[in-house]
Amino acid sequence: MTTPYSHRPGTDDHAGPPPGCPAHGLVADAFGGDHLAPSGLRRLYGPEAENDPMGLYEKLRAEHGSVAPVLLHGDVPAWLVLGHSENLHMTRTPSQFSRDSRRWSAVNDGSVPPDHPLAPIFTWQPICVFADGADHERLRGAVTDSIGRIDHRGVRRFINRYSNRLVNDFCQDGKADLVSRFAEHLPMMVMIQILGMPEEYSERLVQAARDMIKGTETAVESNEYVMGALNRLVARRRAAPREDFASWLVEHPAGLTDAEVAQHLRLVLIAAYETTANLIANVLRMVLTDPRFRAQLSGGHMTLPEAVEQTLWDEPPFTTIFGRWAVGDTELGGQRIKAGDALVVGIAAANVDPVVRPDVNASMQGNRAHLAFSGGPHECPGQDIGRAIADTGIDALLLRLPDIQLAVPEEDLRWSASLMSRHLQELPVTFAARPPQDVAGPPSATPRHAPRTEWQVESPRPVPAQAAPGPAFVPPPVPTAPAGAQPAASPAGQIPQQRRPAAPARAWQAVVRWWRGY
Repeated sequence: MTTPYSHRPGTDDHAGPPPGCPAHGLVADAFGGDHLAPSGLRRLYGPEAENDPMGLYEKLRAEHGSVAPVLLHGDVPAWLVLGHSENLHMTRTPSQFSRDSRRWSAVNDGSVPPDHPLAPIFTWQPICVFADGADHERLRGAVTDSIGRIDHRGVRRFINRYSNRLVNDFCQDGKADLVSRFAEHLPMMVMIQILGMPEEYSERLVQAARDMIKGTETAVESNEYVMGALNRLVARRRAAPREDFASWLVEHPAGLTDAEVAQHLRLVLIAAYETTANLIANVLRMVLTDPRFRAQLSGGHMTLPEAVEQTLWDEPPFTTIFGRWAVGDTELGGQRIKAGDALVVGIAAANVDPVVRPDVNASMQGNRAHLAFSGGPHECPGQDIGRAIADTGIDALLLRLPDIQLAVPEEDLRWSASLMSRHLQELPVTFAARPPQDVAGPPSATPRHAPRTEWQVESPRPVPAQAAPGPAFVPPPVPTAPAGAQPAASPAGQIPQQRRPAAPARAWQAVVRWWRGY
């Protein structure tokens, strides 16, 4: 698809729109209008990108097709890949689209300074996400091997415990903001436990992790704060290893340096934290605002893992991932890409690509073809940990607070957006106040000190057919064995009283205990 202006990222033609072009009169405003730069390109930052990123993606798709020229912070040109198949091709073909940011022509010619707001995201580091080929295999292997050593049942126990602890902090209030008091904290509590640094947990660490990928003026400072905590952890584990993720990286046969270990810890911590915090908030919002969604969960037609997967299609935690860099001149989606051009993986846009999803309202249950965790050799290796934190944590919350309701109209909810993510600012809810529970035990809708009532059967019991008149049946007496004698076998046709739950019930209870991790 052609465009009404000649400028393209990576070309030598930097001419703006011709005199009299309407693009000259379009400036950014905060009221939902078009926001074009003087060059005629749309920005992936600023009011339009923050207020309605999905609307911006659809404008770009209508104007340019599956690959669109855009501007990053500082009006640095790049390409946003919108098509599902185009994103898959780009992420699966590192020989054409590298993750090595040192290839970026804008960095090499000085157009992007070292203190650029996105510097914490694109500055080359000795980690697997910036490597290709053998270097990528060595570094990525250390990460995936270490992730493979994580005790998933143990992780679910931590998730339950920390979920209970967070709910205990507000369950007596009858109201809470589930973003600031649950979604933002649970992933960090779990991840620092996995990494081996629970003593570093603090509100500042939570906010620094969220600030790092926003492209704010304080992003570099936040990155330094997080790296300080991780460097201290690496020094401790190099001196005295333990059974945690940091120690496994330190001891891995790949022989990672301390700098490589610290940078990979940062990668795992920040990627897992941001995606999971957004995912928890998005799933809870859908449960609270979509009656069909909640009804399917309550009626057993959808499990929480399925609800998480649907949300990964509709509200992926990362809207985009920056970036890929063209190894040589090539073509993608009908656009001419020059060597050294930057490309952005358009996750949210690809998930609603009409080619693969003509009806965006259709259920995507059982379909994991979304790009929420990217694709190809750089696909997120810890995605199952994020899924476990989300579905186990939300399950614990809803079990403790089954009557939870949104406290404001849905249209009053507000979002914050950056280049890579979009998250709820608040999710205020109300519920019946309840006393705290023992955080060491599994979550329950009933306090431990209160007796649990018998399960209620909602559907009516079948009424037995009327028998012909006759003498009432009187069961024969059960013989009593003398003291000390072995119990005799039950007479034929008689069922002995059960002292334990029936075998199917015991089996189901065992499955539930295994799933929840206790």
